[in-house]
Amino acid sequence: MKSESACASDPLIELVEVTKTYHSGDRHVEVLHGVSLKIYPGEFIAIIGASGSGKSTLMNILGCLDRPSTGIYRFMGRNVSGFGRDDLARLRREAFGFVFQSYHLISTASALENVEVPAVYSGMPPRDRTARAKELLDGFGLGERLAHRPSQLSGGQQQRVSIARALMNGGHIVLADEPTGALDSKSGAEVMALLQDLSRRGHTVILITHAIELAGQAQRIIEIRDGRIVSDLCPHPSVREAENLRSSNHRMRTNESGASFFGGALEAAKTAVRALRGNLPRTMLTLLGIVIGVGSVITMLAIGDGARQIVLDSINAMGTNLLLIRPGQPTRENLDGNVASLMPEDATMIAELPNVLAVVPESVGSVTVRVGNSDYQTQAIGTTPAFPVAYHWLVGKGVFFSTEDVTNYASVVVLGQTVADHLFTKGVDPIGQYVVLNNVLCQVIGLMAMRGVSPQGQDQDDGVLVPLTTGSLRLFGQRFLRTIIVVVDNIARIDETQNVVATLLQSSHQTEDFQIRNMASIMETAAATQNTLTTLLGSIAAISLLVGGIGVMNIMLLSVTERTHEIGIRMATGARMKNILQQFLIEALIVSLLGGIIGVVVGFGAAAVIGSLGTPIKYSLGPMLLAFGCAFVTGLVFGYMPARKAAHVDPIVALAT
Repeated sequence: MKSESACASDPLIELVEVTKTYHSGDRHVEVLHGVSLKIYPGEFIAIIGASGSGKSTLMNILGCLDRPSTGIYRFMGRNVSGFGRDDLARLRREAFGFVFQSYHLISTASALENVEVPAVYSGMPPRDRTARAKELLDGFGLGERLAHRPSQLSGGQQQRVSIARALMNGGHIVLADEPTGALDSKSGAEVMALLQDLSRRGHTVILITHAIELAGQAQRIIEIRDGRIVSDLCPHPSVREAENLRSSNHRMRTNESGASFFGGALEAAKTAVRALRGNLPRTMLTLLGIVIGVGSVITMLAIGDGARQIVLDSINAMGTNLLLIRPGQPTRENLDGNVASLMPEDATMIAELPNVLAVVPESVGSVTVRVGNSDYQTQAIGTTPAFPVAYHWLVGKGVFFSTEDVTNYASVVVLGQTVADHLFTKGVDPIGQYVVLNNVLCQVIGLMAMRGVSPQGQDQDDGVLVPLTTGSLRLFGQRFLRTIIVVVDNIARIDETQNVVATLLQSSHQTEDFQIRNMASIMETAAATQNTLTTLLGSIAAISLLVGGIGVMNIMLLSVTERTHEIGIRMATGARMKNILQQFLIEALIVSLLGGIIGVVVGFGAAAVIGSLGTPIKYSLGPMLLAFGCAFVTGLVFGYMPARKAAHVDPIVALAT
């Protein structure tokens, strides 16, 4: 047992009647039975015992990887038995360094990055961290292997990387669990020489082994059997060792905060990118769901907004200050326009009402237009000089017919561009030429400006315009009108004007044999309908984004399962729960945001292709921001559960995976 003189220095670690019991269902297995132990700073201790004796469990408790079931654990005089997980992580980060039999290096990280891990969680600046890691690796003869991954190093080299990692934050207490178990005799001797050197330099070294020849190199040998310490040979700690204890105490006080939030986030992002790059096929599959979701949202909304804009533009082209009056009862559709309930006199009466800027009566019929040996079938509209005002359709060349032309039944015509192109050869000016409309000779006095194809696919330039009286008497042989368009002066009073017009016509006709459409109301209805359609398209696309988010969660859960061992390594080197949570959450966010960026590009590209095929498309910043924001939220929401699962992994279980 330890001599009385050993009490001259305060113990670094003290265990008092510590027990450890594992529970599996109704079964309880007690591994440690009332272990009491004092470890002094600067000692080189070997804990020896056969397999199943409890030495690894004791090491886990000493290194704060596990908690005692009962008893007291004092570290530098403080009772840490009831410390939380993050408090224990801080102790591991600042006081302990682990050297494992299986090395426990992160397979996707280089030797330099593996050594830097503890300093990442302690908040050491990147430049200082890299410089110290290089110094340690150079000291162990690995200066030429900084960028090598564990799979590219021999067993002895991997163990030296593990020792360098243990010393990264100071490594005042080095816990070596069977450090030579997986090495050949030469590499094993080199590792033991390194541990001896660490002891001479003032580090407290605790060696866990079953080999008596290795234990013999320690200053103090503790034998454990069946969960109890059966022998302990302990020398007196030196003054130099006590100084080392004070240095350790000071260092721990100055590093309690650990890494800053932004520093930790940056390191987590680097780790996430490395992990994603390490398994590209799975990363691409994860991205695919987000890309499809975001791309679908942008494409669908672009199509919806395009269709909405075309409809609204078509209505706006006519103007929203219009009332459209058509024959027929309000409950019936007059598709052919042959109901004879509107007459020119109705238009004359309406023109005298207040708030009426202009009235445009229309009669319509099919005509054959002939020039020389060429003829062309089209539609003729009999109307008044107010037609260009109501339709916002200007004369491109020549003039429009006048009120005098209407009064005198003038045989004049204004051609649409399509009709002119069919009847006259290129270079011939139609103005002043004569054409025959259904055997009526008319002079061309104007050419309407080109208007193109309507949203419904109709050629708006395919038609001719004649005075209302000329059309009724000479072309169609009928006086009734197909439409009366009322141009309202003050649009704010359009509903009032509509009611006055309805009252006038009903009084004149003694019945309601007409229909009035308010273009402002039609505009609102069309906008609401198109908004509903756009929302529906966006919702359908959002479902694919939701499916992509579920894919992210599943892949991240799989990633957590596959990388449980890595999580254990990070926890053993000082990572707190929030560090692990942050790392995996940022990984999910990077996947989602990267998928969002690609999805935006794909969405705009798909919309451009669809637009090139004739479908109306409208690009806007809103859908892009919406889709990108949804991708961010998807990563945040669906990445939280896997990240939380990773943060709650037990380090002992994780290291054994």
